[in-house]
Amino acid sequence: MALGLLVILVSVLHLLVVQRVWQSRLGAGSADKPPAPIDVAFVQALAPALPPVVAAAAPPRPRRAAPAAPRRAASSPEVPASAPEPAASAPPDEAPGPVDVVQREPEVPAAEGAEPASAASAAASPASAASAALAFDWPPSTQLSYTVSGSYRGPVEGSAKVEWRRQDSHYQVRVTVGVGAVVERRMLSDGELTPDGLKPHRYDQETDIPLRGTQRETVRFDGDTITLANGKTVPTMPGVQDAASQFVQLTWYFLTHPARLQPGQEVSFPLALPRRVGSWRYQVLPPEPMALKVGALWAYPLKPLPGTFKPNEVAVQMWIAPTLQYLPVRITMNWRDEAMLDMVLDGAPLQAAH
Repeated sequence: MALGLLVILVSVLHLLVVQRVWQSRLGAGSADKPPAPIDVAFVQALAPALPPVVAAAAPPRPRRAAPAAPRRAASSPEVPASAPEPAASAPPDEAPGPVDVVQREPEVPAAEGAEPASAASAAASPASAASAALAFDWPPSTQLSYTVSGSYRGPVEGSAKVEWRRQDSHYQVRVTVGVGAVVERRMLSDGELTPDGLKPHRYDQETDIPLRGTQRETVRFDGDTITLANGKTVPTMPGVQDAASQFVQLTWYFLTHPARLQPGQEVSFPLALPRRVGSWRYQVLPPEPMALKVGALWAYPLKPLPGTFKPNEVAVQMWIAPTLQYLPVRITMNWRDEAMLDMVLDGAPLQAAH
């Protein structure tokens, strides 16, 4: 009996030692807690609405304009005939020039059990849209809820939330993904709003694992350097984002550069992961019809390009919906060929009062 108790005691001590060693490898910042959440009340639902489309200024008219040729119906084999037309393109390495705000009414697929959205009910009038100020205004705090399905050694189900919280120039992006009642991962980006988008100051990643408790990894953005979760310090890069802030940064990018959301365009930015900093590149694919609980809409897939992520890293693909303030309505996460999570928007996003 005494020998059996001794074996159990030694085993427990061994587990405690392994746990402490594992936590010590998380690097700087693993001992303190993430910042407290910005206090926000999500009080109103966001319905799909026609977004303003930014088009390049028209060139001067010639003295004698030739008669306009009849417009040919869209018949691309990749984009459905009823898909929204892409906005006027801008060269990838040039900033957009003078712009005009116009309204374009896309056709949307019929959602099962949902009424088709009309232009009159889904958007403001063209006159009011044309008179809107071009100065960018950050969207109010927003909460998106997702249903999660996927596979990891069998089918898995769960739920997820992405929260965008802001107070003056202070922002937070909170991402929570729960699989069953066992594993939950929380990601928090905390920083400030700038004319160039989000500027993270700190990123925290927490994972609840049975028998291991909560493990935390922290990345700090300090002036000219970035301190990774393993304690390594690397030089910062202009426009660098973290694993959570990238979702809102892309929303900001397409809100301010809507002409870039069209098939074939590429979006790239530096991404600071817990173990390294690298360039992350997405390609815009043709829009796809989606029938969601919030209604029927079109969304543009953003696919990570080969070479962006390493074999042991998670590949994230997202679908951006222009009629929902360019928010991600679907997110997939793939890890090698062993695990996959598919997050689909579950109902209308909730926002704080303006």
